[in-house]
Formats: sequence, C-alpha cells, structure tokens
Amino acid sequence: MSESVNIRELNDIVASKSDFVNLVTRGMDRTIVGQKHLVESLLVALLANGHVLLEGVPGLAKTLAIKTLAQVIDAKFSRIQFTPDLLPADVTGTMVYSVQKEQFQIKKGPIFANFVLADEINRAPAKVQSALLEAMQERQVTIGEQTFKLDEPFLVMATQNPIEQEGTYPLPEAQVDRFLLKVVIGYPTKEDEKLIIRQNISPVSTQVQPLLKPEEVIEAQKVVEKIYLDEKIEKYIVDIVFATRYPADYNLKDLVNIISFGASPRASISLARAARSYAFLHQRGYVIPEDVRAVCHDVLRHRIGLSYEAEANNITTDEIISAILDKVEVP
Repeated sequence: MSESVNIRELNDIVASKSDFVNLVTRGMDRTIVGQKHLVESLLVALLANGHVLLEGVPGLAKTLAIKTLAQVIDAKFSRIQFTPDLLPADVTGTMVYSVQKEQFQIKKGPIFANFVLADEINRAPAKVQSALLEAMQERQVTIGEQTFKLDEPFLVMATQNPIEQEGTYPLPEAQVDRFLLKVVIGYPTKEDEKLIIRQNISPVSTQVQPLLKPEEVIEAQKVVEKIYLDEKIEKYIVDIVFATRYPADYNLKDLVNIISFGASPRASISLARAARSYAFLHQRGYVIPEDVRAVCHDVLRHRIGLSYEAEANNITTDEIISAILDKVEVP
C-alpha cells in the first residue's frame, strides 16, 4: 500500500516538472526539423547526467541540435573541432606566463562549459580523446597543480562521421563505454526536407529564446533519480545484459560465435538511468518494460563486440540487440 502511495506521489512530482520537457521540446522544434530521436536522446542523456556519442553523415543538424539545447536552457556552449594536430591542452586549458604579473596564470579551455560539442572526436589522437573522457567521467579538470570542478549540468555530445575513415583514430572500447548513449541518425523524410529548405531560405531567421535556467535542469535530474525502478525491471535489465555475455543461456545459440564480448556492468547502470529518464519524459514516476526497450539499442549499441564472423556477414549490434529483446522474457 505504501509503495502505491509513493508511486502516486512520484507521479505528482514528475507531473509538476513536466513543463521542463514541454518548454525544451517547444524551443528545439523552432529550429530542429524532423530529428525527433536526436532531440529525445539528448534529453535522455541530459536528465540521466550522461553523455552522447552521435554517428551520422554531415549536415544532419547535429551541431545545431546541441547549440539550440544550450540556448533554450540559457547555458554556456562550446564547440571543439577535433583534428590530428590537437593537443590535450587545447581541450582542457593550460598555464600561460603573464609578463605583467611575472607569474603563470591558468587559461581554461573549451571544456569549461555546460554543453560541449566534440566534433569528429575520432579525428584526434588517443591522448586528446582521453583528456576529454577524463573530464566527462570525473567532472573535473586538473591544470598544473590546480583542480577545477566542471559546472553542472555538464553534457558532452561527441560526433563521428561513419563515411570517411581516412585519418581517423578509432575510439578504444573502454573509452566508448563511458558514453551513456550511442545514437545513429539518418536522413530526414521528404516532407521534413521541404520544411528544412523553407526554413533556411526564409529571409526571417528563427531566434531561439532562453526558456529555462541550468538550475531547473539540475532539479529535474534529482527528480529522475527518484523514479521508481521495480525489482522485476531490474531483473529484466540484468537478463538483457547477461544475454549479451552468455547468449546460449537465453536460447540464443546463433549469437555465440557472433559476439566477441558482451556489455559491461556500466551497461546495466546506463540502461537503468536511461530508462528512468525516458519515463520522466513520458511523465511517469515509475519505469515500465517499454522504457527499457525504447532506450536499449542506444545504450547497448556501442558496448557489444562483434566477432570476425559477424563482420564478415555484415551483422550489426542493432540486429543482435533486437534478437535479445525478442527472446528475453518481459516482466
């Protein structure tokens, strides 16, 4: 009985914060046409206090999406163009000698923002990637002997171009695992593309107005942490993740030679956090199996290793996740 009362209370709390979601989506819709999944994924990651790895061809409004989100929330935005000659100090900052003061001063890098776009992250060497990923994980940056906490909320959206592989450095699996979601976006529909053309050739440019404050995002994140996750949902999450490691135990013998390694415990945590965010976006104070299924591909896509046999047969991790979701018993 007390459990049902708590859920009712949680539903009321989530409903009271639903304006947050409506304001953000309304603000994003003013400039972003068609990319509903991209916008929803950014909100899921933001509410779960995670980061997004985005894969898509150039020109799909990836930069515009995170820039608009920062403008709607009235937060600081910075963009880092990753190139092969980039240094870790170009991301985090460095010590600069001041002739007037006759001492070294700290010059903070572009990582000191609420929303950071790491454009074409796979174009920079591992040392630069690790500098960014350390800041993502620890939420702090050390320059010289001083350590600085990064402002909240803090979201990194890193992009990868799936077409051009020349001059790129693949992200190590351990680093990719630190992204809450890996989102793959495709081309818009014909109708959406017509709207995009109209919007971009119009003499009147769309201005994005700040509708929220960063403090409201932090409040919403705290509400998401309270969303009820039943033990049956926990078991469902664990079963999905374990099916990536031991497929034969879940009547998925066909996947045994296709998967080289399964998802890590961080995947289970990420799946629970993302499902809670998704429940919040749909104004619920509790997680249902559909929430888990909705975020499952984005959470697990980059956490499953494919064997040589899978790559030779053009089998994708998305197909593996779909097969697992079809087999694992839904509570």
